[in-house]
Amino acid sequence: MPAGTVDTLLKPDMKADLTSILTYHVVAGRYTAADLKDGMTLTTVNGATLKVANVNGKVTINGSAMVQTADVISSNGVTHVIDTVLMPPKS
Repeated sequence: MPAGTVDTLLKPDMKADLTSILTYHVVAGRYTAADLKDGMTLTTVNGATLKVANVNGKVTINGSAMVQTADVISSNGVTHVIDTVLMPPKS
């Protein structure tokens, strides 16, 4: 993210924007890397969609975020660590 973006998002009047960004990284359900098929579209908690590409076992999201660590299993779901912050589309 550009310099200063995090500080800006932490301001009280930016709560809705921060919430939108955070919920854009969450999908209801439990998807392991094996479940993420090339061309799959997932709906995020904020209502926007993510496009999955899975080419030769390399998973990317929206053509820019590469999964660095897949299948971090926890009691409330599965986390996939990506290499960038995804920004939701402007509505």
